[in-house]
Amino acid sequence: MPESLVLIDSCIYITLSKRRLDSAVVILEHLQLEDIVTCGMVRLEVIRGIALPKVRTHMESFFNVMQNVITDNALWEEACELGWRVTRNGNNMPAQDIIIAAHALRVGAAVLTNDGHFDAIPGLRVLHSLNELG
Repeated sequence: MPESLVLIDSCIYITLSKRRLDSAVVILEHLQLEDIVTCGMVRLEVIRGIALPKVRTHMESFFNVMQNVITDNALWEEACELGWRVTRNGNNMPAQDIIIAAHALRVGAAVLTNDGHFDAIPGLRVLHSLNELG
């Protein structure tokens, strides 16, 4: 996978949705589809909050064409180790953010987020704005 990979945190999709913007359109204005990765946790957080079936179908279609980082037993072990380390460093971040970070680290992707928790993850490149994408 190329170095330009970006895993977009659910808070970005949710923020765009609250602004009544089509997340897929906005994101594809800044990134090529082949540079976007996702994981099951992000998909769950985004899809569960969508009220309209038509919007849900649209977002599911967008997630279906992204590269999906596999969640296997090794990933859970990586997430547990990561969670243990960041907690020992005084950062009590939500488990779902640790899982998302572990997925990004697995494939060398940056995380695009407006959540400061990700800044506590050693070795994780964090982007805080779509404008940082170019």
